Amino acid sequence: MPSVSDLRRAITIESVTGALALALGLYHLAIVSGLFAISTMEMRLTHLMLAFCLLFLTRPILNATRGTTADRIVSLLLVAATAGASLWLLSRWKDIAFSGGLTEPGDFYAGAVIVILVFEAARRGVGAILAAITLVFFLYPFVSPYLPGLLNSRGYSFERIVIFLTTDTQGVYGIPIGVAATYIIIFTIFGSLLSKFGAGDFFFELSRRLTYGMRAAGAKTAVLFSTLIGMISGSAAGNVAVTGTLTIPMMKREGYAPHQAGAIEAVVSTGGQMMPPVMGAAAFLMAEIVGVPYVTIMGVGLLPALLFFGSIFFIVHLQAVKSDIKPKTEGTQDDRSTWQVVLDGSRFIATFALLLGLMLTGYSPFKASFWSIIFLVVSELLWTRDFNFSFVRRLAAGIADGARNVAPISAACAAAGVISGTLAISGLGPKIAILIDLASGGTLWLALLLTMVAAIILGMGLPTTAAYLILATVVAPALVKLGMPTLTAHFFVFYYGCISTITPPVALAAYVAAGIAGSDINKVGWTAASYGLTSYLLPFAFCFGPGLLLQGTSLENLVAVITATAGTFAIAIAVVGCFNRPLTWAMRALALAAGALLLFQGLATAAAGAVLLIALLAADRMRLRPGTNQI
Repeated sequence: MPSVSDLRRAITIESVTGALALALGLYHLAIVSGLFAISTMEMRLTHLMLAFCLLFLTRPILNATRGTTADRIVSLLLVAATAGASLWLLSRWKDIAFSGGLTEPGDFYAGAVIVILVFEAARRGVGAILAAITLVFFLYPFVSPYLPGLLNSRGYSFERIVIFLTTDTQGVYGIPIGVAATYIIIFTIFGSLLSKFGAGDFFFELSRRLTYGMRAAGAKTAVLFSTLIGMISGSAAGNVAVTGTLTIPMMKREGYAPHQAGAIEAVVSTGGQMMPPVMGAAAFLMAEIVGVPYVTIMGVGLLPALLFFGSIFFIVHLQAVKSDIKPKTEGTQDDRSTWQVVLDGSRFIATFALLLGLMLTGYSPFKASFWSIIFLVVSELLWTRDFNFSFVRRLAAGIADGARNVAPISAACAAAGVISGTLAISGLGPKIAILIDLASGGTLWLALLLTMVAAIILGMGLPTTAAYLILATVVAPALVKLGMPTLTAHFFVFYYGCISTITPPVALAAYVAAGIAGSDINKVGWTAASYGLTSYLLPFAFCFGPGLLLQGTSLENLVAVITATAGTFAIAIAVVGCFNRPLTWAMRALALAAGALLLFQGLATAAAGAVLLIALLAADRMRLRPGTNQI
């Protein structure tokens, strides 16, 4: 039993972090509401100060030191250092800006503290891999005079680098942290409030109703449920943790093997980062870096996301056919009608409709999300009619949880600022683009392959946001240099950053799913990678077929929808190895070839793929005997 003093201490720490998180959330809600005006630099400085303080108070030095006196002392010292250095820079930024960049010794010392804190925040919030990658880039200007060939440069002093990274908007306080302090935190609060008010329960019940009586209803519920939840969280591992506890046991009871159930959940949860209207944090960063409205990102991401979920939907159905899983209709409904369920969740549907409508009519994403939050809170209050302390507590908890969720993202954004700032001041960015160009021999296909490998490797050890930020800074410019449209290049690296979470040997989403399913992590990982085969081919296809990103003419877009849908269906047949009945390996190879030809846009390839797919289905039909299960 914990002592009274231990309980008091725990409550005190929890209260402090809760109050800090609530303050961070309310601060940004007040800014976006227009209650007070603040400059961009002041907002970024204040956001990073509060986010770092929150992160240091909630994340231990190491898991083994959690709760120890030494851990608390070190964390408090880091909080004090964060506050002191940030407040100094807050008091000095105007003088530095108005003087044309003139600094004094105190600016350097405060900046050096901030840079050191960025490394520690990245390590605590994201992991040692991001901290190590950031350190490698940070050290480049100091070792570059000793490097051979293209990597050689004159180098810079430690003071020059620190001053540039902490007093210029191309470093720590650059675009990435600006996006975290505007778009991302408001959307994390929005998602957290949806969760607190019961949107997850509604989406699960709605998904269950829509798949009621179907073959593999549990797996199809998982696909729909994770699609809807993904629009709230935008995190693959988070989606698995939230939805997997419900859907994986349901799929196992239905007849799926544990590794299959875990793999299905891992794949569909990964797609949540790609699904409009609320995609993952990386999508907001992409909009800002590329310089296009977020609505454009939504439009570009729509068809690939639908193809992604369509592919896994086909796979779960075909796997059910192969495993002879029968439709079940008993014990899956309560006394409410489906329309009553929709009515009960109408406030959530209306909230998403308002969010989408506002963005389509020209509102910025953070303004649209702010008004959607207001609408959600008011509609929840009117629906439940329980305006009391309990409601206020749920509201405060939702805002605080959203702020907590943004703290590690802000750490990743600050680390990305160090990387991008170093690339800018040292000239390393263009050199990396030249190296990729030389390595690929100027061939776009080879450059894409190299980029895919780099994106997947980075994504294995980093969350999608951090992986995208590094790739967008280092690799995407090389693809643009080879003639690829800027938005397509960034979407290419973003896509592989997302699906790296189901790519062995380090597949985080698959590992979380394996724990819930009680299955071998490697078996779940490789099964998930096979189920996601379409997603590995799709980025290459949309690089050469603008219709897949809905960037072509109306006819090109329509053809892309038809052929790509047929292509994902063919690839699903190849992955599962079944249509009406199990296929031979030769027939699976034929299905894969047909799918790839249909997926890659072009009249000749589409015609060839269609012929192969029709031939395959005809051959499979001819093999049927009376009484054989059919789709």
